Amino acid sequence: MVIGVPKEIKNNENRVALTPAGVTELRKHGHTVYVQVNAGEGSGFEDEEYIAAGAVMLPTIEEVYGIAEMIMKVKEPIAPEYDLIKENQLLFTYFHFASSEELTQAMLAKGAVCLAYETVERPDRSLPLLVPMSEVAGRMAIQEGAKYLEKPMKGRGILLGGVPGVKPANVLILGGGIVGTQAAKMAAGLGAHVTIMDVSLPRLRYLSDIMPPNVQTMMSNEYNIREMIKVCDLIVGAVLIPGAKAPHLITREMLKQMRPGTVLVDVAVDQGGCIETCHPTTHENPTYVIDGVVHYCVANMPGAVPYTSTVALTNATLPYAIQLANKGWQQACRDNADLKLGLNVVEGKVVYKGVAEAFGLPLTDVSSVLITEEELTH
Repeated sequence: MVIGVPKEIKNNENRVALTPAGVTELRKHGHTVYVQVNAGEGSGFEDEEYIAAGAVMLPTIEEVYGIAEMIMKVKEPIAPEYDLIKENQLLFTYFHFASSEELTQAMLAKGAVCLAYETVERPDRSLPLLVPMSEVAGRMAIQEGAKYLEKPMKGRGILLGGVPGVKPANVLILGGGIVGTQAAKMAAGLGAHVTIMDVSLPRLRYLSDIMPPNVQTMMSNEYNIREMIKVCDLIVGAVLIPGAKAPHLITREMLKQMRPGTVLVDVAVDQGGCIETCHPTTHENPTYVIDGVVHYCVANMPGAVPYTSTVALTNATLPYAIQLANKGWQQACRDNADLKLGLNVVEGKVVYKGVAEAFGLPLTDVSSVLITEEELTH
């Protein structure tokens, strides 16, 4: 298969979809890999490293899209890329369709095959291609939250871990999944007083067993959230419903119950956000203030640590990319149920329930797009 790796053009996105090591592995399977010049520069990978690994370098993004059967990316295509996408071209990347009707309609119109990293799902409900970036984002949420609690950043002027004789900050984490767990570990390690909320009692029991003494668990419901936001200095939104829009756990009117300088970090912003007043920001302009509350809502947080993120992402995506390249997307998805769940939009049809529901679009059974020509004739 011919695989293309374009340079990411989203604001301040420094990651790249494939490391030179990933190129080497795909080449070993007999595939051709085209990489756009300087695609890996932001992550610390030079063109020479890709050439040594066997990649062919192309000077423009148009050439990469034009030649590739499968495009490997990090972030969803943005408007300047829409016209570059070809009918039946396989796009393997993070899409988060449920948060963007414009993107969904554009991919439907192009007739592309959109396989989303974030909905590839194992039988145990884990999301193997979302986990590495969730780990990065969860840890970063605390780093960024601690920074924006500083007074020059419009925060309350509180040191997360406190000092002897001064109480540490109170941190509330909404969601006990990968992001929430990593955020709790980081906040606890810095000495903060942490409360982590979730709707699953088994998950809360597990977290209670593994977390240090300065982490408490609490059932997530509106009453508890309203009580906790009055006394918390940093609140991290870490809620995920795979492939669907995140629910609003903190509403606009709740901001008035928070103390001025409270910091909100909404890691769920790329799925619509679990805080009503959050909208996507960039690393260039990461925060804004509403009712005295600082909002940090960068949609591609791991893009700030691109070397770590790129290596972690390639480690996770490469085995799936090899299957797609070796077998073609249809056979690979027939053989691997994890990959099959990654299909969101296929040749003008929505085949993922969360996306269809988000915009009231008709849902096509994914199995119908995986029927072979031989099966059709029978």
